[in-house]
Amino acid sequence: MADSTGEKRVVITADAAALADSVAERFLTRVAKKSASRDVHVALTGGVSGTAVLRAAAAQAPRHSIDWTRVHFWWSDERFVRRLHPERNERQSREALLDALPGAHVHPAPASDEGVDLDDAAAAYAAELAHYGTPDQPLWPVFDISFLGVGPDGHIASLFPDRPEILVTDASVVAVRDSPKPPSQRLTFTRPVINSSRRVWLVLSGPDKASALGLALAGASYASVPAAGAKGTKRTIFFVDQDAAAQVPPELIDRDY
Repeated sequence: MADSTGEKRVVITADAAALADSVAERFLTRVAKKSASRDVHVALTGGVSGTAVLRAAAAQAPRHSIDWTRVHFWWSDERFVRRLHPERNERQSREALLDALPGAHVHPAPASDEGVDLDDAAAAYAAELAHYGTPDQPLWPVFDISFLGVGPDGHIASLFPDRPEILVTDASVVAVRDSPKPPSQRLTFTRPVINSSRRVWLVLSGPDKASALGLALAGASYASVPAAGAKGTKRTIFFVDQDAAAQVPPELIDRDY
C-alpha cells in the first residue's frame, strides 16, 4: 500500500478507458471527503488522458454528494492562445466537466486575446495563486490533488527536458517560449508549486509512455526527465494502463491503493 511520505507508487488498470474511470472515481471520492469540511484546490492538466479523466468524472459525478462551491480548479500549465481556442486546456476541461459543476470556482490563466503579453500573463496567474495562499505557503494554495500528464519525452505541465523552466525555484508561474511541443508559447507552474501538492497524480496510457515512466521511476535526473521530479507531500501515484506499464519494477506496483 502507498505510504504517507510521497513515495512513488504505480497503480495499473487494463486499458485507457478503465484508467479514466478508475482515476475519476478516486478523484470524486477524495473531493467529496475533503470538501465536506473545507475548500479544496485541484490543479488540472490537459492532453488526452487528463481530458478523459474529466469526461469520466462528469459521468460519475451525479453519484457523489459534493458541494462544488468549495472546490477550486486551476491548471498546472496552459497554452497561450486565444480564450476559445480548441487547444486551450481550459476549454477542453470546461467542455469535459467544469461547465456542468454548479458553483465551482474556476481559475483560468490569461489568454492571448485579452490584451496581455506572455510575461504579464505569467505574472497575473502568479498573483491569482498568491491570493489563495496560506500563512505557511503565501505564494500559492496547497493543492489537494495535482493532476499531471507525462509526455513521451518525460515532460510534465510545460516543464520540458533540459530547459531552464524546470530549474526555476523563485517563481510560481513562468512563461515558456519556443516550446518543443506546439503551440510555442505557454504558461506553467514551477516544480515548487507542483511538489507542495498533497497528492500528485500522474496519468499515463499507451506504449509510447512506457520509456518515460520507466525513467521517472528509476530515479532519472528531473532536469532531463521532469516526471522524475514530481512528488506530492503525501502521495505520488502513477496511474497507468497495461500498455504504459511495460517497464515498471514489480516492487513499485501498488495493488491495494
